[in-house]
Amino acid sequence: MWDKAQKGQRQFPVEPKTGSGSTRRTDSLINLNLRSMRIISYTGVTKPSFLLVHPELPALAWKLQFTSISPQIPRTREKLVGLITRCQHSDAGRTKATRYADSSVSSTKSSRLGQRQRGPSSLYSRPSLLDMRNDKVANRARVYDFLRGIGIVPDELDGLELPVTVEVMRERVDFLHSLGLTVEDINNYPLVLGCSVKKNMIPVLDYLGKLGVRKSTFTDFLRRYPQVLHASVVVDLAPVVQYLQGMDIKPDDIPRVLERYPELMGFKLEGTMSTSVAYLVGIGVARREIGGVLTRYPEILGMRVGRVIKPFVEYLENLGIPRLGVARLIEKRPHILGFGLEERVKPNIESLLEFHVRKESLASVVAQYPEIIGIDLKPKLVSQQSSLKSVIDLGPEDFGRVVEKMPQVVSLSDKPMMKHVDFLKNCGFSLEQMRKMVTGCPQLLALNLDIMKLSFDFFQKEMQRPLDDLVAFPAFFTYGLESTIKPRHKMVTRKGLKCSLGWLLNCSDEKFEQRMDYDTIEMDEMESSPSFDMNTLTEPRSDESGSDYDSDDEYA
Repeated sequence: MWDKAQKGQRQFPVEPKTGSGSTRRTDSLINLNLRSMRIISYTGVTKPSFLLVHPELPALAWKLQFTSISPQIPRTREKLVGLITRCQHSDAGRTKATRYADSSVSSTKSSRLGQRQRGPSSLYSRPSLLDMRNDKVANRARVYDFLRGIGIVPDELDGLELPVTVEVMRERVDFLHSLGLTVEDINNYPLVLGCSVKKNMIPVLDYLGKLGVRKSTFTDFLRRYPQVLHASVVVDLAPVVQYLQGMDIKPDDIPRVLERYPELMGFKLEGTMSTSVAYLVGIGVARREIGGVLTRYPEILGMRVGRVIKPFVEYLENLGIPRLGVARLIEKRPHILGFGLEERVKPNIESLLEFHVRKESLASVVAQYPEIIGIDLKPKLVSQQSSLKSVIDLGPEDFGRVVEKMPQVVSLSDKPMMKHVDFLKNCGFSLEQMRKMVTGCPQLLALNLDIMKLSFDFFQKEMQRPLDDLVAFPAFFTYGLESTIKPRHKMVTRKGLKCSLGWLLNCSDEKFEQRMDYDTIEMDEMESSPSFDMNTLTEPRSDESGSDYDSDDEYA
């Protein structure tokens, strides 16, 4: 019976109706049931984490222990059953109340958390996407107002990431002004305002400065190619510099190359740069000359072969210049590739034909003076023809011969040319003789006057020849007095030969040595004035390389 009470089973023994020990047995049963009932009351608590003590149990136990028991057993049993029932109801009520309290606390916490998340006045509140978008629009509007206020048109900046504050944008504009860029320059390329001063501009400019690009050229550099400020030093700029070094451009020349052609920094290595170089080597430009060619005219690296270089080369070939001759012209004057074929070259060739230059002489004219196909030629032809007509009465046909023999005549200024004509007059030549001399040797209009005077004095005093000899061979003035004229005149005089100036001078030193072995002068060796030989363009090159940087300012 005790074991069953320990296990929480609410069972009670059946009381005997008769017997002498019934009263004693009843008392012990009551005490036992009270102990069992106390155990039941405590084990009925569902949450063992805290202890609930019902105030009725100790009082009831105290009352039962010290109060005499009525002999009426059935009544006492009814009280016990009622007490147990009340204890059971009390346990159930406390369990239900505990669950209700837990649920109420949970709901209170959740409601407070919701208020904390939704409350706009909380320190942890975040703006909505709409608020962020509105703030961004408002900030951009303030930046646009600032730019318009200083004269910059921001229409092209839509979609570009810009500073969120006017102060940062003002910093960028001020930095660009410090580099020499004006509001007009910024309007020409407003996207430069998207470059950060610290992250973009300063690293790029520092790199250019370390390469040797002069700060005095930064303004022009950025005006021509402001996109460089968007570039990455490691990804975009350094590989281009390494490529130039691989093309045999000297490290000291790289800054000058970049200053002359800053757009080079934006080219891709595997594109136009490599194909243009490969084509030039293919037509005969010496590989060792590529560095010098690119140094003098780096714009070649930006030219498309199919659209620019190849049509230009083929056009010169059609004029009569061999392909290897074109390659030699490019080696010496690479800037001729920049002459617009349709805009300049072809119209200039038409002008030469119009001014009586013979078609078969066009190749010689271009080979002697390649710049003639790149300048504004027609006005110069008109001016020079008019000047020579006025001073020596040179006709249109003769003017064509003058251009054929010395195409540089189109670029001579009037004043020096008139001094040479006056010199010939003072020498005693007639107008007709001067016209014949200029037609035969137009270089007379451009030689050094002091040297011409020394040569004429020697002609008169030492050689004692008539002026007609100079009219027949005006190229006499083009030979060196000390190196050629005097030594040869001495040898001929010693040998007692009578010869023309052409026979005396218009040959190589080796040929002249052979002539000194002759007893008589053959008529077929009486050579005329020297003329340009196209074969000189295609002769094998000497060991001397033309890669060193030379300025082309004389042809500007």
